[in-house]
Amino acid sequence: MTSRNQQLFEKSQQLIPGGVNSPVRAFRSVGGTPIFFKKGLGSKLWDVDGKEYIDYINSWGPMILGHAHPEVIAAVQQAATNSLSFGAPTGLELEMAELLNRLVPSMEQVRLVSSGTEATMSAIRVARGFTKRNKIIKFEGCYHGHADALLVKAGSGLLTFGEPSSAGVPAEVAAHTLTLDYNNTQMLRDTFASIGDEIACVILEPVVGNMNLIVPDQAFLQTLREVCTQHGTVLIFDEVMTGFRVALGGAQALYGITPDMTTLGKVIGGGLPVGAFGGRKDIMSVLAPLGSVYQAGTLSGNPVAVTAGLTTLKLIQTPGFHDKLTAQTTKLTEGLMQAARQAGVTFSAQNVGGMFGIYFSAQLPTSYADMMRADKNAFNKFFHSMLDSGIYLGPSAFEAGFVSAAHSDEDIAHTIQAAAIAFASL
Repeated sequence: MTSRNQQLFEKSQQLIPGGVNSPVRAFRSVGGTPIFFKKGLGSKLWDVDGKEYIDYINSWGPMILGHAHPEVIAAVQQAATNSLSFGAPTGLELEMAELLNRLVPSMEQVRLVSSGTEATMSAIRVARGFTKRNKIIKFEGCYHGHADALLVKAGSGLLTFGEPSSAGVPAEVAAHTLTLDYNNTQMLRDTFASIGDEIACVILEPVVGNMNLIVPDQAFLQTLREVCTQHGTVLIFDEVMTGFRVALGGAQALYGITPDMTTLGKVIGGGLPVGAFGGRKDIMSVLAPLGSVYQAGTLSGNPVAVTAGLTTLKLIQTPGFHDKLTAQTTKLTEGLMQAARQAGVTFSAQNVGGMFGIYFSAQLPTSYADMMRADKNAFNKFFHSMLDSGIYLGPSAFEAGFVSAAHSDEDIAHTIQAAAIAFASL
């Protein structure tokens, strides 16, 4: 008998390219049929066939409180009664801006958008307008959304399909994007010594989540800040994934590095589409209507999405929230490593706050090249065994995982038990 999942996927492929609306969902990297979901509550998901899963994707990060948190749902329902959108200013936008400035003080001014891609694309445009330079630097394996200039040796879905960049991006656009090795301090110094005064901005994930989880070297981040300051280059921290998830003030608070601009998304929408970019006031002043850099969005700052984000951000300010989230995530990664050791499987894992990475390699990766040496086939077998046991991980060896405040000790114990079975089958 054909499952409801299979039926929906077969029909979807007739109407939607690849049957999905975001490439990694297609399961092309791991094989098999994508899961179609109908309900989420707390740490759990239920698919259209009624099967229950413990969710470690969390909508790729936003659901830091878990699914369908009652206070977030109630706030959204109340906001919706006043209209879904105005296309005009609201007091909620100001409240969000004030909160972001307090939690992330480097963002002296902020503008709301509707996605992380919009945020990073706009931040780079602002940096170019501010510096009057064209060249930008990104790092191999880091993904900053699907804007043309950023799809050069990117991570996330592009790594899943083994493509270093995307078709449809003009060579003339890509020519202005320089790609360096993540955590390679000497390459960074050499590049700035050669062309530092031509570089408008450097954008990076301060903790990488799009070629699996890669932790930055502190000296690398400090050098990055130093050379950008020396050459008048705008340093952009893409905290779409790390913002409020690795620490209340984001990765910049965790590592003590102050960027010139920050991009946010995911958690600040609480599951609805909200993004933001902001930074120093002198940089942000080049934005229209004050300056000559144009950016706009019909649904930017819409009241329902902003309400979901505001409610989420208020709830995660509870004392000890991030300490508990980090401890629970560490319990998961340590338990997985212990299960792998007992099974004699080459495996490593780590976490930063509520983000975690699992790797079928002996050493923790520190770069794109390291990540490419991990055993992808072992991950694929592990993924399907875990899926059979009701554990929903990212369907790619190149994606970080996420723990929410709703994940209980029982959830973690069940996950580790399922992993022990999966490791034994490898």
